[in-house]
Amino acid sequence: MKKLLLLTCVFVFGLATLKAQQLPQYSQYLINDYVLNPGITGNKDYFEAKTNHRFQWVGLTDAPRTFILSMHGPIKAENMGVGGYLFTDITGPTSRVGAYGSYAFHFDLNSDDMKVSAGLFGGIMQYSIDGSKITLEDQMDPLSSSGIESITIPDAGFGVYWYGDKYFLGASVPQLLQNELKLNESADPIGRLTSHVFVMGGYKFEVGSDFEIEPSFLMKYVKPTPVQFDISAKAIYQQKFWIGGSYRTDDAMSLLIGYSVEEKLFFGYSYDVTTSDLKNYSSGTHEVMLGIRFARKKELPKEEPEMMFD
Repeated sequence: MKKLLLLTCVFVFGLATLKAQQLPQYSQYLINDYVLNPGITGNKDYFEAKTNHRFQWVGLTDAPRTFILSMHGPIKAENMGVGGYLFTDITGPTSRVGAYGSYAFHFDLNSDDMKVSAGLFGGIMQYSIDGSKITLEDQMDPLSSSGIESITIPDAGFGVYWYGDKYFLGASVPQLLQNELKLNESADPIGRLTSHVFVMGGYKFEVGSDFEIEPSFLMKYVKPTPVQFDISAKAIYQQKFWIGGSYRTDDAMSLLIGYSVEEKLFFGYSYDVTTSDLKNYSSGTHEVMLGIRFARKKELPKEEPEMMFD
């Protein structure tokens, strides 16, 4: 029994906590920031859908593979937004599938472009373990199984976001409920979801009429592991092409490139060079992002007052 619980904990949490968090990594957090902070929901005047595919630590057996599909935008009242996302995260014999919805309310501050928002995520996650992919030393162990065991639990998160045309600063706390992971009623819990703290910020500097430089950061913390930072910068040309780099402490360095077609279709790619001890076993990490931006809301023309004549 102890062996099974130990193996399960290693597969479910080992690779995740090695990277200082239970949640998946995203090198392109600036391109799909919504999935990190529900306060971002509906912060533009259009809807957008994005999908991320991440293949982590290529060359390492049973390395994490992550897929996410998100969509969010404003609703009729311009100070509110709604959205949602789906994700799968597979590591060896374990997998996570989640579905979330979000809502945010946006407040105008004492400036034409300065706003602050608060948002909530809510949804469910299913954790599964495929016993056929786990080999125990004791094949007669009554807890050994060739089937798939899973648990479905609720989850929630909270976020705030302060932003303008050229800057942003936000903080979020996912996995607020901290539910236990218990595969069946008779077994002991194999772990617990832990609340995380994400803080992100950035600023766009104009360089001439065609270029913008955008430095940014993402701080991640989950007790009791050390704080981890992503420090990034990208150069944007005519709002069409961007190239940049990122450094994730104690983990990797990344190259990011992207292109947009008339600010409606987006493509992004990043390649991570591992800097931790895993560099001896992995050729790096690939992440691909595709996005589509829907038409902006059309404002109704103001009615001209009728002229009265005697």
